[in-house]
Amino acid sequence: MYTPDEVDVLGLRLENPVVVGSGLLTDQARTIRRLLETGAGAVVTKTIHPSPPQGLDERIFRLPTGMLNSTTYSKRPVEEWLGHLRSFAGDRLPVIASVHADTPAELAELASAVTGAGSPALELGISCLNEEDGLQDTPERVAAYTAAVRRVTDRPLSVKLAVGEGLLSRARAAVAAGADALSISDTIPGAAVAAGGGLELGGVFGYSGPAIKPLVLAALWTLRRQGITVPVLAIGGVNTAEDVRDYLAVGACVAQVYTALHTDMYGTLARIVAGVRALADPARVGA
Repeated sequence: MYTPDEVDVLGLRLENPVVVGSGLLTDQARTIRRLLETGAGAVVTKTIHPSPPQGLDERIFRLPTGMLNSTTYSKRPVEEWLGHLRSFAGDRLPVIASVHADTPAELAELASAVTGAGSPALELGISCLNEEDGLQDTPERVAAYTAAVRRVTDRPLSVKLAVGEGLLSRARAAVAAGADALSISDTIPGAAVAAGGGLELGGVFGYSGPAIKPLVLAALWTLRRQGITVPVLAIGGVNTAEDVRDYLAVGACVAQVYTALHTDMYGTLARIVAGVRALADPARVGA
């Protein structure tokens, strides 16, 4: 399967293939540090945006399998994030900066600043479903954002895409425009009917959780068969070491965990990491 000291992604040497994905849980520097101390191979920050949302009611709605969320980007200003990134870089921590902006030019400017702060790798969070009016991504849009960032930084970058129609074309567009890796999948459209009628959270928002895993497995398997060879950071429904194993089996280099961490964050992460290490080397069980 792998050995714990042989996990390389986005220019980073990771101790294991369990990466904490971007979200509300990675919006604070102290939490990021503790997640790494708990055993995460790497952590992806909450998405940094040059125009942080103001007055946004960020909510989650738990489902029997997973959750819906109405969140978008970090509310923290860029300058605050740059300070955190400098600190992470000074300590040589495997922290991947998630970034997005309203235009390719703005994203390039942000990516340049983040690179200047020492961030070793970037994840372009360009496929956020929860933007106003939702998002119908296209290969042209993916290429424009990716190329703009590639022109201003030589740091490794992954483009985060959602499974769904046209994924192969979007993936090819990202790679052609300079992506070193792909992060798949962002959340997918989901809804739940409230007890009194209408939709929970007031509309259709991003779904994440166990039910997305078969879709992502199929997507990764298909991308590999269609000639996509860049590293893939798999995302979707990771709750056990076996989920990580399954993603590696279809061609992912690491697996991101996020939704499961909303229940006993550090305990859940420690359990998954310990399980992955045991799968890699059964002699380490209980070590």
